[in-house]
Amino acid sequence: MAKSRLIALAYGWVAIFVIMFFASLILSLLLRFTSLGSSTLNWTTLVVSLIALFSGGLISGLKGKEKGWILGACTGIGFTIIVLLYQYLGYSTGFSTTQMIYHGGFLIVALIGGVLGVNMSTESE
Repeated sequence: MAKSRLIALAYGWVAIFVIMFFASLILSLLLRFTSLGSSTLNWTTLVVSLIALFSGGLISGLKGKEKGWILGACTGIGFTIIVLLYQYLGYSTGFSTTQMIYHGGFLIVALIGGVLGVNMSTESE
């Protein structure tokens, strides 16, 4: 049972990073070839991040099929740990207060996605 939860989490994390990769590719192209401003980019990246974390939690819940709130929370916490490690090891800085608030929101959104994913997988069977 624990193996299936780890596989579900892996699917969720991969989904998050795939969505983030393609969104950053599109946003960088828009930034390069249009007059997109930095204030618009900040809000856009926040919305894309929320969608990615919700999708990752949803996929974890769909794959795990039980305890969606735990799968969603672990998906969000895992994403936060990966970002923190990248930022700390790569740039020698920790999270700011604003980043902690953002990641708290990411955790809540992933948790909701996990709960909805489990409920969607149960209804389809």
